[in-house]
Amino acid sequence: MLHIDDLHVSIGDKEVLKGINLKIEEGETFILFGPNGGGKTTLLMTLMGFSNYTVTKGRITFRGQDITHAPTYERARLGIGMSFQRPPTIHGLKTGHLVRMCAQEKPVDVEDLAARVNMTDFLERDVNAGFSGGEIKRSELLQLMAQGPGLVLFDEPESGVDLENMKLIGKTVRKLLDGDLEPKPGQSMKEQKSRRRTAGLIITHTGYILEYLNADRGQVMYGGHLCCEARPRDILEHVEQYGYQECVRCLSNGGKH
Repeated sequence: MLHIDDLHVSIGDKEVLKGINLKIEEGETFILFGPNGGGKTTLLMTLMGFSNYTVTKGRITFRGQDITHAPTYERARLGIGMSFQRPPTIHGLKTGHLVRMCAQEKPVDVEDLAARVNMTDFLERDVNAGFSGGEIKRSELLQLMAQGPGLVLFDEPESGVDLENMKLIGKTVRKLLDGDLEPKPGQSMKEQKSRRRTAGLIITHTGYILEYLNADRGQVMYGGHLCCEARPRDILEHVEQYGYQECVRCLSNGGKH
């Protein structure tokens, strides 16, 4: 579904991403770890096509189409959606109206979707105006549910969220990625994955979101490079025990550790 080939990205005069190679298959959930300033958010913003992020080398392909220099709206129409860590407040635009725009021309019951994430009372409020951290995250999820993208980008879905909201957000993220599919009795993880169609690329610092997801693969981003590919829970346990400094040695070994 997504193929990133030797991607180099700069912000102003500073090179942030330094040769990223990554493939995410249909229905696959990929977890991205790393310290602050390592380039994780830059990767997501570049994939979404924001103008401050300049691709100096490499290529991004989505569903077989080169989108390296495509505008943001075209990527959204092709089926890429994003939940931001700190989305802006938009005065004068009602949340419900934005959700309907996200649905494009698809028949969507906005009231029903809002009820699923406890956002019914927010539909007539300006987008994110006076929202708490958990309410902002639920608003982002509501917009994604209406859009129904094939690839969902999450920038720290657990950031600024209390434990009560975390449970609802985690379960909603899983339904977004799994397409509301319930596992059949006796069905293996491989068989469950084969039924999934939505792919996810998720940044996490705490790892709380892993309690709710069928995460397939993970890597660490450090200093603009990807390294240390492994099972997401194994990476989290290693980072908790040794910290990200171990990634320096991993990178010196070609990313294999």
